[in-house]
Amino acid sequence: MERIILILLNIDKHEGRAYLYQQIYNELKQKILNREFNPHDQLPSKRMLAENIDVSINTITNAYEQLLAEGYIYTIERSGYYVEDITQFTVQTKETTDFPDDLKEYRQKEEGWLSLSHMTADISLFPFKEWLKCKKQAIKQHKQELTEIPHPQGPYIVRDSIAKLIALTRGVNCEPEQMVISAGTQPLLLQLMPILNENIHIAIEDPGYARIYSLLKRLNLHVTPTRLDQKGIDMKKIEDTKVNCLFVTPSHQFPTGKIMPISRRIELLNWAAKGSNRYIIEDDYDSEFKYKTDNIPSLQSLDHHQRVIYMGTFSKSLLPTFRISYMVLPVNILRKYRERYFDLMQYSNTLALFTLHYFIESGAYHRHIKRMNQQYERKRNCLIKYLKKKFKDSIMIDDIPAGLHFLATFKTNKSYADIEQKAQQKKLEIYSMRRFMLQHKYKHTNEIELVLGFANIHIEDIPEAVDRLYHVIFS
Repeated sequence: MERIILILLNIDKHEGRAYLYQQIYNELKQKILNREFNPHDQLPSKRMLAENIDVSINTITNAYEQLLAEGYIYTIERSGYYVEDITQFTVQTKETTDFPDDLKEYRQKEEGWLSLSHMTADISLFPFKEWLKCKKQAIKQHKQELTEIPHPQGPYIVRDSIAKLIALTRGVNCEPEQMVISAGTQPLLLQLMPILNENIHIAIEDPGYARIYSLLKRLNLHVTPTRLDQKGIDMKKIEDTKVNCLFVTPSHQFPTGKIMPISRRIELLNWAAKGSNRYIIEDDYDSEFKYKTDNIPSLQSLDHHQRVIYMGTFSKSLLPTFRISYMVLPVNILRKYRERYFDLMQYSNTLALFTLHYFIESGAYHRHIKRMNQQYERKRNCLIKYLKKKFKDSIMIDDIPAGLHFLATFKTNKSYADIEQKAQQKKLEIYSMRRFMLQHKYKHTNEIELVLGFANIHIEDIPEAVDRLYHVIFS
């Protein structure tokens, strides 16, 4: 037989404490969990409990409704509220271990650090006002579409804008339907790999993009890191293997900065055309930035057999945090993509994509790239000037006028580990070639190679950064 329970609650009505209904809810919840009430006991009416603890009926109503929503109590119409018969935890002991130190995240202190990283972009000249203007236009023009699930490949008008852009700047031949937009190159590769062919044997440049190499290995694919020669990935080594897919960065090899000449590009395309299931993935990650000469046409622009899968990103030209990348699929691969991913949820932020559309269409993107090319060229020239002045005959720079980084070789007896440790002490962010050596480890021969970026350092800080680097190398 149900009984109406007498409830004693400790409510703190002082200002700054939790809301009264939350205090009542928490106390009642704990008493129910602790079995201080029997299952099916009747709770006092809202009016009775409100009078007993001197609060409003609305406060009790809010507490009861929350308990009801979570299943701690139930109600019988015109009768009242009752304690639910709740299943008890089988294990009553609670582990009280501290969070492991090795899983804690520590933010690097920003004070005093200088960066020669290849992974960053210059935010100082980004036209935020124009971006926000385009964002407002996107909201105004696409309110309905912002409430809907977008096309798996991204909104059509955005793909159309990007297709026109890369046709103009990179010579890429494609229809908007061939483009797939996603939140980075890695998600795109995760979608691409299962639809290429059943027995993928992929070659990747070595040194090369370590994150891509790790991703491909995690997919349990047969991955062959392949050394470079003076023209790019060594095709003689490719011909001697059963490789049927290449991942390359022909317009600005990552991380060496080499630009693949036309002869090697034709070799790659001839290799792909010889086999029925051979493909080349062209990662065009920072081709917007070219100094002294015009942009190098994409490998895809030379492809007459639908064998090149072109990948691009806005991480370098805009901001890395926007997470907007894309790939252009050959028609036969597109058909497989749509069969497999017809119900895929688009990964990118739809509002950001529509904003990008208007940013491109308004000409703001073109103006931004022109402005940043000038800015980056100034930084690049300044950094090279100070490096040569400081290191003299102890440095050799691969002075390739493209991208946001270059390769520098230093004469030193120090190891890569010594250099990296000393850089931490000097608060200088640098990345050595050791990070990009995938399988073929370089022997230490009294020199080390550093991949030096210049995007995220102020020109006035370059002399200090070079001075710190000198102490890292020689002190």
